[in-house]
Amino acid sequence: MDNLREIQGKMAHDPHCVFSYSRYRRQVWVPGPVIVGAGPSGLAAAACLKENGVPSVVLERSNCIASLWQLKTYDRLRLHLPKKFCELPLMPFPEDFPTYPTKQQFVEYLEVYAKRFRIEPVFEQSVESSEYDESVGMWRVKSVGMKGEEMEYVCRWLVVATGENAEAVVPKIKGMVEFCGEVKHTSEYKSGSVYKGKKVLVVGCGNSGMEVCLDLCNHNANPTLVVRDAVHVLPRDMLGKSTFGLSMWLLKWFPMRLVDRFLLIVSWLVLGNTAKCGLDRPVVGPLELKNLSGKTPVLDVGALAKIKKGDIKILPSIERIGHHGVQFVNGKIENFDAIILATGYKSNVPYWLKEKEMFSDKDGFPRRPFPNGWKGANGLYAVGFTKRGLLGASADAKRIAEDIGKCWKAEANHLVTITKRSFSLQP
Repeated sequence: MDNLREIQGKMAHDPHCVFSYSRYRRQVWVPGPVIVGAGPSGLAAAACLKENGVPSVVLERSNCIASLWQLKTYDRLRLHLPKKFCELPLMPFPEDFPTYPTKQQFVEYLEVYAKRFRIEPVFEQSVESSEYDESVGMWRVKSVGMKGEEMEYVCRWLVVATGENAEAVVPKIKGMVEFCGEVKHTSEYKSGSVYKGKKVLVVGCGNSGMEVCLDLCNHNANPTLVVRDAVHVLPRDMLGKSTFGLSMWLLKWFPMRLVDRFLLIVSWLVLGNTAKCGLDRPVVGPLELKNLSGKTPVLDVGALAKIKKGDIKILPSIERIGHHGVQFVNGKIENFDAIILATGYKSNVPYWLKEKEMFSDKDGFPRRPFPNGWKGANGLYAVGFTKRGLLGASADAKRIAEDIGKCWKAEANHLVTITKRSFSLQP
C-alpha cells in the first residue's frame, strides 16, 4: 500500500506517466488500462483510447501483433467479408486493396495501423492471472516472459482482448492417438502442396473446413469432409453485392426471418439444393441461427462446386479411428494419410481471469450478449467477444475508450486541482 501511495504521489506531477518500480517485486504501475491481447480487437481498443488521450499498455503472449493471422492461418486465406466491414476505427483500408483482402494484405493493414497510432505492445508476455485487489482498488495482472521472468502490472482498468479464437479446439475422438498418419489442427495448416496425391480427412464443415478442402483439391490431393451437423451454405455474393452487406441492408427494413427466407431462396437459385450433396440445412435460418448460437454460415468460394463434381467427398460423423482407417457412424471404413481438424477455436479467459461475474466459466464469453457485454464491474472491459467479427469489436472499442476517457479526464483534472492547492498552501 505504501508503494502505491509513493507512486501516486509522483504521478500527481505527471498523471500520464508509466512508472516502473522493479525494485518492488518486479511490478509496473500503469496509469491507464492494461489491454491483454494485440490482435485486431486489442489494437482497436488501444487506438481509440489514444484518440481519447488515454495511454495504455498492451500485453501479447506472442512475438508479433495479430499472431492468429500471422502464425496460425493458411496461405490462401482472404477476408470472408468485404473490407468495409472489417476495417478498424479511425483508419480505412487502402483504396487499392481488393474487396476481399488477402491474409498478407490484412496483416500489412494492421501493422500500418499499429505504427500510425504508435501502439507498441509488450511482446512475449503470457498473462497467467488477473485479479482485482479490493484493498487498493486496482487490477493485478501477472505475466510470465519467454525466459520465465515474472512481472506484475498494476492498473485501474483492464481490457480483455484475447478474443473468441485464443485456443484451438481439439476434439477427443476415440482411437485418434492410434492413427499412424499426420493429425493437425487448421492452426498448423499452411498449404495443400505437401498433400499432393494423398487422401486427407478434414473434420469440420465451417468456413475453414470448406476452404481447406478447396485448397487441397487445388493441390491435387483427395479430401473428404466430415459433416456432423446441418450447415447453411450461402454464396459469398448475391445480386452483385456481398451476401453479408446485402443482409445488413435488408435488416434495416425487414424482420430477420423474412431476410432469412430471402437469403435461402436466392441461395437455392444460385447453389441449388445443398442437401443433395450431403449438406442439410438447419431448420432455423442463417441469420437467426447466427444470432442465437453464434454459428456462422459458410460463404462459398468454390468448395461446393468441387463437392458436386465429386472432388470433395462428404461423410458423416466419425465412430472411431484406427492405425490407418477411420470408421464412420454409417459403418463405412476408409483409409487416410492425414487428418486435419477444422474444429475451430475457443476463448481462454477462464484460465487466467479471476473474475466470475462478467465472464462465463463455461465458454469464456461475457454473460450479457451484444451490445451489452463490453463493460463489467471495477474497471473491467471486453472487446472482441461479440460473435459479430471486427464490426462488433470496433463498436465495443469505441465504447470502451469513451467510457474510460471520461474517468481519465475527470481524475486528471482532480489531480491538477490537488497539485495547485498544495502549491498555494506552501509558505
